[in-house]
Amino acid sequence: MSDLLAKLKWRGFVHQHTRELDAHLAAGRHTLYCGFDPTAPSLQLGNLMPIMLLRQFQLAGHRPIALMGGGTGMIGDPSGKPDERPLLSPEQIRANLHRMRDQMARLLDFDPGPAQALVLNNADWLLEQRVVTFLRDVGKHFTVNIMLQKESVQARLEGGLSYTEFSYMLLQAYDFLHLFQERQCTIQVGGSDQWGNITAGIDLIRRVKAGDAHGLVAPLVTTASGAKFGKTEAGAIYLDPSLTSTYKFYQFWFNVDDGHVESYLKLFTLLPRDEIEALMRTHKKDPSKRESQRRLAATVTAMVHGKEAPESAQTVNAILFSDLDPRSVAAGALALLAQEIPTARVPSADGLSLVDAVVAAGLAKSKSEARRHIEQGGIYLNQQRVKDVARTLGPSDWLGGGHLLLRKGKKDYGLLRVAR
Repeated sequence: MSDLLAKLKWRGFVHQHTRELDAHLAAGRHTLYCGFDPTAPSLQLGNLMPIMLLRQFQLAGHRPIALMGGGTGMIGDPSGKPDERPLLSPEQIRANLHRMRDQMARLLDFDPGPAQALVLNNADWLLEQRVVTFLRDVGKHFTVNIMLQKESVQARLEGGLSYTEFSYMLLQAYDFLHLFQERQCTIQVGGSDQWGNITAGIDLIRRVKAGDAHGLVAPLVTTASGAKFGKTEAGAIYLDPSLTSTYKFYQFWFNVDDGHVESYLKLFTLLPRDEIEALMRTHKKDPSKRESQRRLAATVTAMVHGKEAPESAQTVNAILFSDLDPRSVAAGALALLAQEIPTARVPSADGLSLVDAVVAAGLAKSKSEARRHIEQGGIYLNQQRVKDVARTLGPSDWLGGGHLLLRKGKKDYGLLRVAR
């Protein structure tokens, strides 16, 4: 077995692959691709697993292509979906595609070289296709009987499957053929729900070009509850920090169940095997310390959002749950905190009383209520209890970037920011 395939199996990336893939990998460097659906405004955690799979191939010297479905996204892949996706406008798809392309830049290596990653858009060749020509040159190689046997189709037959979605398999197969011809791409990877689409492309390449192509699919990742990976009660976890804050992103990984932390370390980080095994030995001695989860969260957050992001997220966590003194906190962490707790802007920091600040932060409905909370010792200014109702805020009270942290009781926070 090739070193790469053995490594992928250990990390948990291998659910199924073509029979001769191992020999193909051993024969030299190759180009591979994975498709990404641009029907969401950002990549989600569910996209991160196939991206990491591409990265593992790239580190072994192979060239990855991230194929953005600007064309197929206008149709919608029925795989793994109980209902037909809503069709987005071309403008929406283009906007989503540009955002996703920028996110890819952090996760794959685009520096010039034989393994330089590419981002392509299948709209560049699919939108040029003419219906009759496509059906003659591509459709004739597919039988309806074979298409009906594909898992992605079978799962939808009872509830209904439109011809639009039924045709998706042909388009994805043509993508593989096009990349085989134009980019010498011989491998397609994806999640296990893509196996039928991938093998359709392999068959098309064999029929049209008598070519040798291969596929590999990874298991679909789920949470401890069996839910789709990257989903919470609040919805999907996005890689775009404007949709999912860096803090929430970090917390998702930090809160991973003990039973999943090892597999997530293998799938979603590039940490070497000996380090992961050492982390797990430490974890098993005392899981309550959550050292493995902490390392997982820090590593993935830094990879997606930059090396300073984990520290900011950890700082926010320490403020909210460990009463960290915020006076030593960087302005960036306070800006992140503003995304997690109720935040209000005030026109100026000059001459603001504590009573007015408590009301402005939404911790009291009136000045009389604010005074009562202060007198009873229930108000904290930058984590310090203040009982002086006549207190006026001074320059030293305002933290970096013009922030003021207030708390009522144990966990009722409010943040003031000076308008700029």
